[in-house]
Amino acid sequence: MIDYSPLYQHLAATPLAHWLDDLPSALTKRLDGVNHGDLQRWQKAVERLPKAQPSSIDTATAVRVGLSADIDPSKHALFEQALLDLQPWRKGPFEVFGITIDCEWRSDWKWQRICSHIDLTGRTVLDVGCGNGYHMWRMWGEGAQTVVGIDPNLLFYNQFAAIKKYIPDSPVWQLPFTLEELPEPTGGFDTVFSMGVLYHRRSPVDHLLQLKACLRPGGELVLETLVVEGDVNACLLPEDRYAQMRNVWFLPSVAMLERLLRRSGFRDIRCVDINRTSIEEQRSTEWMQFQSLTDFLDPSNSQLTIEGYPAPMRATLIAVRP
Repeated sequence: MIDYSPLYQHLAATPLAHWLDDLPSALTKRLDGVNHGDLQRWQKAVERLPKAQPSSIDTATAVRVGLSADIDPSKHALFEQALLDLQPWRKGPFEVFGITIDCEWRSDWKWQRICSHIDLTGRTVLDVGCGNGYHMWRMWGEGAQTVVGIDPNLLFYNQFAAIKKYIPDSPVWQLPFTLEELPEPTGGFDTVFSMGVLYHRRSPVDHLLQLKACLRPGGELVLETLVVEGDVNACLLPEDRYAQMRNVWFLPSVAMLERLLRRSGFRDIRCVDINRTSIEEQRSTEWMQFQSLTDFLDPSNSQLTIEGYPAPMRATLIAVRP
């Protein structure tokens, strides 16, 4: 579906050249051998998207990742239906030839809180847990030379493929794997993002060490995760669910997270943003019609989750590998 040959050519001249020993066959096995009831339906939705040549591509504005062109009005319904068949759309928004994909998350808000604190010009970037690639397109728009994202979710992969279909020459790639499934990264990246991943890990320190291994010396980690208020000894380990999510293991205070980063070998650690998630930033839409944040909060006290824990608050920290 996605032509990875330009990525392979790029990797051949980098410290990640050894990925070529296994990556092509692993991709084939992942995409052709997986038993997923909806995969063919998603692939056919991407295939049904009409051919079009963007007259402009916008990946650097404050809001939408946008593709523009003069499209025959008769094709508009074809575009819209194929894109709707790829829902739920979680991260965005996107603008595809006049169709606004209003996703569950206003991911542009998160990006605006981060982008002024980083410089991606000319950098090779890894986005761990990249979802459908919204932030990867913004990273490219901020000047990154190459962006590689990883996420095992095959719906997100096909949503990325729908956008990549119209920007095939862009140096932005999504690999449908977990971090653990990738070959050893051998410090091949200048910047590594991990946003919304740490709290899903049973062992947060192991995740931080994996991220450090992906960075070259002097490379930069951008880490965004759920946190709680408190001192260096404060953290939350939910008994079962957190905001109706089953796989949430560890919510540290910012002070504890800074200590974890230091113990993992990072330096120059700084917290650049703390933000309590609002029901305007995460909500149900036409493009994501399932329950969202308002359903996961205590109806009588929006400062608490439905389980009685502190409502979601997220912090972004930046750190450097020595």
